[in-house]
Amino acid sequence: MTDLTRLTLAEARDKLHAREISARELTQAHLDAIDGAAALNAYLLATPDRALAQADAADQRLADGTATAMTGIPLAIKDLFCTQGVATTAASHMLEGFVPPYESTVTANLWADGAVMLGKTNLDEFAMGSSNEHSYFGPVKNPWRARGDNTDRVAGGSSGGSAAAVAARLALGSTGTDTGGSIRQPASLTGIVGMKPTYGRCSRWGVVAFASSLDHPGPFSRTVRDNAILLASMAGYDAKDSTSVDRPVPAYESALTGDIKGFRIGVPKEYVVDAMPEEISALWRRGMDWLRDAGAEVVEVSLPHTQYALPAYYIIAPAEASSNLARYDGVRYGLRETVEGGGLADMYEATRGAGFGPEVQRRIMIGTYVLSAGYYDAYYLKAQKVRTLIKRDFDAAFGHVDALLTPTAPNAAFPLGAKLDDPLAMYLNDVFTVTANLAGVPALSLPAGLSSEGLPLGLQVIGKAFDEETVYKVGHVLETAAGFVEAPEPWWAAT
Repeated sequence: MTDLTRLTLAEARDKLHAREISARELTQAHLDAIDGAAALNAYLLATPDRALAQADAADQRLADGTATAMTGIPLAIKDLFCTQGVATTAASHMLEGFVPPYESTVTANLWADGAVMLGKTNLDEFAMGSSNEHSYFGPVKNPWRARGDNTDRVAGGSSGGSAAAVAARLALGSTGTDTGGSIRQPASLTGIVGMKPTYGRCSRWGVVAFASSLDHPGPFSRTVRDNAILLASMAGYDAKDSTSVDRPVPAYESALTGDIKGFRIGVPKEYVVDAMPEEISALWRRGMDWLRDAGAEVVEVSLPHTQYALPAYYIIAPAEASSNLARYDGVRYGLRETVEGGGLADMYEATRGAGFGPEVQRRIMIGTYVLSAGYYDAYYLKAQKVRTLIKRDFDAAFGHVDALLTPTAPNAAFPLGAKLDDPLAMYLNDVFTVTANLAGVPALSLPAGLSSEGLPLGLQVIGKAFDEETVYKVGHVLETAAGFVEAPEPWWAAT
């Protein structure tokens, strides 16, 4: 049974359709693995009864010939996606115990295709963080450890639980959200594949909001092929989401031909940052060589406003967060704290003071400040203008190239607590990822090598809007050339 957790999603799909294994067997193997991995804190809630019921329904579909690619596939769901009848907390005390009476569109699409929900995964509170150390329910531990070192390391954030679950073989795939890098950065740090699709490709309806113009639901997997299969099920037009785009969802898996002859791949010169570790630079150069060997032309491009991306992001995202999180007031749902003899304003203050953690409070305060009278034009409006310039940079670059190649993160996974007291150092983890969110274009992270300490390092492929097919095609070529087959030693099973 344990061997079933080592299958890729595509392998499991093929075995299920060939009736070599059953969905119940596959699901039970993953539930058993989850039971033995509590030390990772990747899952906030396992849902074994529901999982087995869905698996039995999947086996019936497999038997009667109505199965799809996702039928019987066990998945982990980030606890930011509302799941009908199953607690959704956003890893916050504010929503502890909240059980939604509705299902997010993305997860509804997955269940309609016959996928199986193993449980809900940990995250930074309200998706605000780059290390998954800001969860009310404790940090997620990376399944990977440095060579010869037992120090616990971060899994990346905010989707660290979803990434750790896939890397540790506790799910065949998972859902995440990416506001400034929250799928791609944890994918890089845990040695798996993560895709931030084009803004509007996956519905945000039923996903707890952080920054509405930047939030992108997307998939985690262990291979590019698995990722393509998963995104095809998650994506689609949704009339309930005003930002959803009504255009067909391609068969992404069919794009993985391995042929990129004649492609032009851009390398942004602005992504060479000060103090970039040599091993990151070397991996980037190696990625360029792999693409040249596959017949692509690698050319230097310029994204001149890249240097302003992080400051613009950390104005726009907190501003939208302060607006979105205003709904948590202790009146309608979630936590309510009262003050004896106090009035309504006292209840608001007490509820929000007790319900939100330090990082969420920090971002609400920043956002409220930049939206306040006298500062709106100086900060928020200017950041939005910079965002437009960044989008134009990408449009200009994609007039000459088919995709861009960059590092995903400026470092490998760092020890728990190493950057917790330095928010600026933590925010710099998003230096290579935030631009794609500001521009709304698709971007993929894939594992391409190990650091000198034996920790995963990722490469990022960025594409044109709604051209996930090219991103997957280039990513698949890089994946094949890299030949990354390493996996973390299961230290957590002995604890």
